[in-house]
Parts: sequence; C-alpha cells; structure tokens
Amino acid sequence: MVFLNILHNNLKESAKNLDLDGNFIFQHDNGPKHTASNVKIWCLFHFKQQLHTPPQSPDINVIENLWAAFETAVQNHKIRSKAYLKQVLQEEWGKISLDTTKKLVESVPRRFGGHYKRQRTCN
Repeated sequence: MVFLNILHNNLKESAKNLDLDGNFIFQHDNGPKHTASNVKIWCLFHFKQQLHTPPQSPDINVIENLWAAFETAVQNHKIRSKAYLKQVLQEEWGKISLDTTKKLVESVPRRFGGHYKRQRTCN
C-alpha cells in the first residue's frame, strides 16, 4: 500500500516537473511491491506504457545504482540516533544532483541494449 501511495501522490507531479507531460514509459522491476494486485491494477489504468524488468538488476534498473550511492553516502556518517539518521538521510538525498539523475536516465537505452544482447546470446 505504501508503494501505491507513493505512485499516486508523487508520480504525476514528478512527470510534470520533468516536462514529460504523460509521454513516458513507466519502468519498474518485478519485485513484490510492484507485482501486488492493487499496484498492477492501478498502473494498468494510469500508465499507457509500462516496461517490466528483472527485480533488483543494477545493470538495467538505474534506481539500484542511485540507491547504492545513497547508501554509501549515508554509511559514511556515524549514526548515533534515529533523529540524526533522519537528518543524514535528508541531507544526502538533497545532495543527489539533477545531473546525476539525468545521466542515469540517459544511460537507460545503452543498458537495455546490453541486456537484450545478452538475452539473445544466452538463448
């Protein structure tokens, strides 16, 4: 339910802020939170185009690369309390630049090209 709330409350606004105007492919992996029946039904009605990929595959899912860098940045702090952890999470998240996310997004075609090439050679 948390994932569905995130989609419902944030995705359209994020797409608007990125000037996507509803013209984008919603890419998500086949992890459990993405394949829950309520999420699948909601996505069916809200996304014209969807792309399903293997769960937690950093070679394809750019968010995995972002999470890894974010986790490393947070681990560089000596967390002493829940309040300090919250502060560090907010600070480190705020340090993720638009340029970083843009480069990750722009790497998607190359990543998928390699993925599909590997699939063809393995079959």
